[in-house]
Amino acid sequence: MTTYETLEISMDDRGVATVTMNRPDKRNALNAQMMLDLTHMAQNLGATDETRAIVIRGAGKLFCSGGDLQWMMDQINADRKTRMAEARKLATMLQALNTMPTPLIGQIHGGAFGGAVGLACVCDVAIAETGTKFGLTETKLGLIPATISPYVIARMGEGFARRVFMSARIFDAAEAAALNIIAKSVDASDLPLAIEAEIAPYLHVAPQAVGHAKALARKLGPKIDDAVIDETITLLADVWEGAEASKGLDAFLNKTTPSWAD
Repeated sequence: MTTYETLEISMDDRGVATVTMNRPDKRNALNAQMMLDLTHMAQNLGATDETRAIVIRGAGKLFCSGGDLQWMMDQINADRKTRMAEARKLATMLQALNTMPTPLIGQIHGGAFGGAVGLACVCDVAIAETGTKFGLTETKLGLIPATISPYVIARMGEGFARRVFMSARIFDAAEAAALNIIAKSVDASDLPLAIEAEIAPYLHVAPQAVGHAKALARKLGPKIDDAVIDETITLLADVWEGAEASKGLDAFLNKTTPSWAD
């Protein structure tokens, strides 16, 4: 099995893979390497009939804190070509996870913020520990949830998304379930059994039929094609060039208060 710098992967004898984002010291933040690793995993492990289901989870105290802040700050100081290339890494990762034929099951604990909400929304089903916190926190940093937006809107619908898409407020697992980000929340002690309950049906159905059914659901759902993805990449690069992003990220990294905060 391929090894990855930022992921730990195990496969049981049923063909169920567990993919653990493994940057606990960085709260499993999505840096360029993790984006590439998740993309490669989806395009390979997630594209074979031998893999019956994939569970994605995070090492340490929380699932994922979203985009790596230093990676985002680097884009503030980069040229336009570099910004576009880095934004495409994030968009390509999300699309690879969203379109792989193997079912993707999210096992979420602790927290899921920013891009991690996007990760939850590309899962076919996600279950969280009770007490997990969620938030689309980009606007707090002077950014927007650009490349994750097609998947978040597809999962929530516009009406639900507008409750949390712009405010950056933190909400709990019960509200995440009401918003359709996750299927449900359970006590920490019950989470492994809840994940197993989601895995079990896939061990009794035809793998190729599962992949075709998933592709059909995507085809009949909101359109997320190359044009939509390219637009979100451009929007992310644009906002990285704005004054608010520079001020917001600098304030966060230096533990100061940005000018717009009350």
